Amino acid sequence: MTGPAATDVYGPEKRSAVMRRVKGRDTTPELKVRRLLTALGARYRLHRKDLPGCPDIVMPGRRVAILVHGCFWHGHDCARGARVPQQNRDYWLGKVGRNRARDAKTREALVAMDWRVETIWECELRDAAALETRLATLLAQAPKPDGRRRPSVPDVSA
Repeated sequence: MTGPAATDVYGPEKRSAVMRRVKGRDTTPELKVRRLLTALGARYRLHRKDLPGCPDIVMPGRRVAILVHGCFWHGHDCARGARVPQQNRDYWLGKVGRNRARDAKTREALVAMDWRVETIWECELRDAAALETRLATLLAQAPKPDGRRRPSVPDVSA
């Protein structure tokens, strides 16, 4: 690789191998959000395929879907999301544009089904206290499940 456009530190084969290892689920940002929700006592399901866009985290009783987005991949307006690789620039602009269009379509479909949709961006994870406050507020505002519990087992020790 030579010339001004050769900004990638890897060759094409190595870059391809690195990109293949990028995960779509159980990512570090997703795991951090799940840990915070668990600490707040929230119950949730993961990657519900029966919902549009297969949301990362779903609280069915509260009708809340949480999408955890990487800033680069989903074109967030932060510093990391605004970066566009110099090599294959047109490809990346198109890819991120398609991701954003798909995200908007997913959000619209979920809202049409009467789901509350929250998007948490990767850059928001830097301030854990603010994110915890945001999630606590979300849990407080979303309607709670109907409160049904499993039947209690009678105490036979008496």
